[in-house]
Amino acid sequence: MLTIRDLKMSYGGRVLFEGASLQVNYGDRVALVGPNGAGKSTLFSIILGEEQPIEGTVERDAWTMVGYLPQEGEAVGEETVLDLATGRAGLVAELEHKLKELEAAGAVDSPAYMEAHAKHDALTDLQVDAKAKKMLAGLGYREHEFERKAKELSGGWVMRAHLARLLVMEPDLLLLDEPTNHLDLVSLLWLQNYLANYSGALLLISHDRQFMDEVVTQVSEIADRKVIAYTGNYSEYLTQREANYESQMAAYKNQQKEIAALQEFADRFRSVTSKASQAMAKLKQIERMELIEKPTPPRKPFRFQIPPPPRGGQRAITLEGIHMAYGSVQVYSGLEVSIERGERTVLVGPNGAGKSTLLKIMAGVLEFQKGERKLGHNAKLGYFSQHRADALDPEKTVLEEVVASGPNLREDEARAILGSFMFRKEEIYKKTAVLSGGEKSRLNLIKFLVDPPNLLLMDEPTTHLDITTVESLTMALERYEGTLVFISHDVHFIRKLATRVLHVCGGRVTSYPGGYDYFLDKTGAGGDARAALTAG
Repeated sequence: MLTIRDLKMSYGGRVLFEGASLQVNYGDRVALVGPNGAGKSTLFSIILGEEQPIEGTVERDAWTMVGYLPQEGEAVGEETVLDLATGRAGLVAELEHKLKELEAAGAVDSPAYMEAHAKHDALTDLQVDAKAKKMLAGLGYREHEFERKAKELSGGWVMRAHLARLLVMEPDLLLLDEPTNHLDLVSLLWLQNYLANYSGALLLISHDRQFMDEVVTQVSEIADRKVIAYTGNYSEYLTQREANYESQMAAYKNQQKEIAALQEFADRFRSVTSKASQAMAKLKQIERMELIEKPTPPRKPFRFQIPPPPRGGQRAITLEGIHMAYGSVQVYSGLEVSIERGERTVLVGPNGAGKSTLLKIMAGVLEFQKGERKLGHNAKLGYFSQHRADALDPEKTVLEEVVASGPNLREDEARAILGSFMFRKEEIYKKTAVLSGGEKSRLNLIKFLVDPPNLLLMDEPTTHLDITTVESLTMALERYEGTLVFISHDVHFIRKLATRVLHVCGGRVTSYPGGYDYFLDKTGAGGDARAALTAG
């Protein structure tokens, strides 16, 4: 289906791949992994023909239809959500124009014509509206939102509509670049189940290890400018990668010992007439060796200790009789919630149930109509929202901002933490004014960790982080001595951290005093996590 051979690609003098190869066959489910900047998205661009490699070939079966979901997508004009999901928002017209051009050029037997024809057929099928609505519903849209103007929605919701259209077309090969970034937990579980049963092939980039464990059967890692293939899911890849590293390191060390012994003999006896020929033979033996490169150790999570926050009261925060409505839409009526010191509480539930609203009420950034919000004794509250950057001094560099945030933080410690959160050496001297939204989000997250509150509220903290950095954050929060309330769609992150679950659904908040698996067990649903989360 897809064969990549001996690929070479570089950017700004830095080689991304050299002699890299990748094979994707029908039915394969492959995760492409590697640190940020390794070249994962670049490889997608090469597969799609958007960029040309310096060397190597990319071969696709002529009859293969490829569908691609980028990380970002915008809505323009007056199209509705359903228009986007069915392709009526321009894609059908684009395909018809392309087909006419290829027909005029006499290229009706070309792979481009066959692919465009297959996509056009899928989007003009009589059942396309029904299929699109099914996909939209699975991805979190409610029926009354199908005819909403897409330009009124956030970028994340627009991306869901683009993903729905992709699934409607059912490509033979799906290329997905961080497909879970804009999904809530319920929609993620739906997509996970859908892809696990998808009939076509799948090549995806993701930072969600649980998602990859459930969906993929192969992992291809970009490392040392090569693409290295492993069989199994993400957890199995980690085990194999560690074993491979140990084996390669042992072979490297053994060869180095052998070279050192041969060199020592040659150095000692080359001037001894009776043994000079033997010494030269030893040197030639070294020259004939196929040298084993010293393997690069697998990138591992950075371990750092969050400083102990000031000790708060036994009850961190209490909400009493909260009434909250957006206009005529009632979210909560008489809500009662209490969070105890030291708890690590995750808010779960379907999209639109009010999880972020509840977190904002706790944070004091959203006014409610009735009730009382009580902070505990000596409470020092911090609210991390992925949609709202905290105050950053535009004139300070990234490094200066972090050093200023941690009262007892040394500069070398700040550099290490910044590196673990994907700020490269040259990037720590950038002014915060020029940072992207994702960079600002990561920088604000670091500021919370170096000068922590004793009540930390976090909305999707793992967004914009790669998988190793997520693991670094997870380990740090496991040792955090304060109280944590968070929302996440990363099941591995939830399982590692949550000691209590608040299920938000239908205006009610139900407490489960245990972890995520305890919540699933107590709600029944036959092990169906999505059913448990959406049950009112």
